[in-house]
Amino acid sequence: MTSKTKVIQSDLIPANLAPIIEALCLVSKDVAKIIAKGSLGQSLAHQVGENSDGDGQKALDVIADDMFAAALKETSVRWYASEEQEDAILLNEAGKYALAIDPLDGSSNIDVNVSIGTIFSIYETKEGAEESFLRPAKEQLAGGYIVYGPATALVVTFGNGTMQFVLDPDTGAYALAEKAMEIPQTSKEFAINASNYRHWTKPVRAYIDDCLAGVEGPREKNFNMRWVGSLVAETHRILTRGGIFLYPRDGRKGYENGRLRMVYECAPIAFVIEQAKGRATDGSDPIMNQAAETLHGRAPLVFGSAEKVDRVAAYHDLPEEEVSALFGQRGLFRG
Repeated sequence: MTSKTKVIQSDLIPANLAPIIEALCLVSKDVAKIIAKGSLGQSLAHQVGENSDGDGQKALDVIADDMFAAALKETSVRWYASEEQEDAILLNEAGKYALAIDPLDGSSNIDVNVSIGTIFSIYETKEGAEESFLRPAKEQLAGGYIVYGPATALVVTFGNGTMQFVLDPDTGAYALAEKAMEIPQTSKEFAINASNYRHWTKPVRAYIDDCLAGVEGPREKNFNMRWVGSLVAETHRILTRGGIFLYPRDGRKGYENGRLRMVYECAPIAFVIEQAKGRATDGSDPIMNQAAETLHGRAPLVFGSAEKVDRVAAYHDLPEEEVSALFGQRGLFRG
C-alpha cells in the first residue's frame, strides 16, 4: 500500500481479508475521482476493444482493471480473475486467496452519468487458477460491490450479514453506515428489460404479465417497472427498497444462459442478497449451490425479496396450460 492511513477500519472485516478489502477501497477512491470528472477528464466511454467473449470494452473498463490488479499484487491474492481478461493471472505466488472481479460494471452508462460499480468475490485459493474459481458460489469467503453514484459505497458480506460502508468525502475514509442490511419484502417494483419480452420463456412472460395486469390481475396490486442497465445500480436499489430483478435465459442465440457471468456477477451478487435475507436463483434453483463451468460462463439471474423470487420459481413449476393461460385463470397466484 502506498497510503499509510487506512481508508476502511472495522472489526467487522476479518483480519485475514482486511488488506484485500483495503486495497479495493484505495483503488475505488481513485476510480471514483476519475468518474467524477466526467467529460472534464479523459474520454472514458469510447470503445477500446472487445473482451474474450465479444463484449465491447470501454476505456474505463481497462483502466480500472489495471488499477485493481496493480494494487492487489501487494496483498495475499494469488489468483486474479477479471471479466476484462481471458484467463486468470498469478499476482502473488505465496498468496492464499483467489479474487474475481468485474472492475467496472455498467460501463455502457458512463457517458450518461448513471451509477456504475465494481463487483468482486473472494475464495480461498486452490493450486490451479480455474479450480480456484470454478466451484459452488457458497464457498465464497467474501462477496460485494462498490457503487459509484451520488455517494460512493462499499456493500460487502463475509457470510455473517450484509454491511454497507459509505465513503465520507470529508475524511476520505469508508465509514460503517449499516451493519446488517435487510431487503424490504413489500416493494411493488420489478426490474427487467421488457424489450426482450418476445424472447422470454413462458414462465417469465406469465410472471411479468401478472405484474402488469395490476389490481385486476392475480397479483391484485399495481407494480412499477425499473430498468437501469447497471447491475450494481439495480442491486443497490433492491437492497434499499426491495423488489425483484430478472435477467432470465431467453430464445436468442447466445442468451440461452442469460448474459451475466457466474463468477464475476451472479455469485457475488447472490451472496450479498442472500445475506440480506433475500433470495437469488437462476429462475428455479439457488445460485449459491451452482458453479460456473468456465471462467466466463454465464447464468440466468433472478434476485430480490424472497417471496417474489420464490414466486418466479413457482411459475417455472406450473404445467404448460397454466403458464399459457390468460392471467385471470392463474388463480393460484392471487395476492
